[in-house]
Amino acid sequence: MDSTFWAFVSLILFLGLIAYLKVPGMMAKALDKRADAIRNELDEARRMREEAQQLLAEYQRRRKDAEQEASEIVQSAEREAQAIVREAKAKTEEYVTRRTAMAEEKIAQAEADAVSEVKASAVNLAIAAAERIIVERSDASVQKALFDKSIGEVKQRLN
Repeated sequence: MDSTFWAFVSLILFLGLIAYLKVPGMMAKALDKRADAIRNELDEARRMREEAQQLLAEYQRRRKDAEQEASEIVQSAEREAQAIVREAKAKTEEYVTRRTAMAEEKIAQAEADAVSEVKASAVNLAIAAAERIIVERSDASVQKALFDKSIGEVKQRLN
């Protein structure tokens, strides 16, 4: 009996012990558990990938909606700005027209006041000249008659 024989016997005993302890079944069971775990992880990864794709699609839709809303807000703001500019322009034109009319009115009033002043000055000069002429050419009796006549005219106008 040589060492090969004993190595063969040891191998047979070892294989018998392995079969007796049901090691191949345990190995198969462990491999099945591992395969199930891997399959579950793959299913979970697939499910998470689908959720991620759904979330991505949702966020892309929201982004698109937000961009569209922002565009609408910008367009609305531009329209409002144009309306405000038109309104401001109209109010400015109305203000300028009103101020021009007021200035023309003031000019006309100043012109009328100047004409009245000139007339008043002319009347005062004429009265002063007439008074001087009357004083130089008339005596006391003529002056008294003119004074009485003037008082009579004033009384008539007051009544």
